[in-house]
Amino acid sequence: MKSDVTTYYTPTFQKNFHRLPKLIREKALQKEPIFIINPFDPRLKTHKLTGQLKQYWSFSIDYQWRIVFRFVKPNTILFVDVGTHEIYKR
Repeated sequence: MKSDVTTYYTPTFQKNFHRLPKLIREKALQKEPIFIINPFDPRLKTHKLTGQLKQYWSFSIDYQWRIVFRFVKPNTILFVDVGTHEIYKR
């Protein structure tokens, strides 16, 4: 299924993505097409963040690892950061 969603990646996301353990990078790459088709697919556990991060959303790579993103426009997504729950404290 083709999607008309455009994704962008911050330098922080790119740097931290390349620092991930190989297995987690592979899992993230498997989740991205699911996300592009439907950012709210239940397998992703997508949720809105709160507090200082209230303009961002997050979805799960697995139990420990997350990707933080925001909707720039309805069909444009910016991947902001990736990591464990510690990314919420950066």
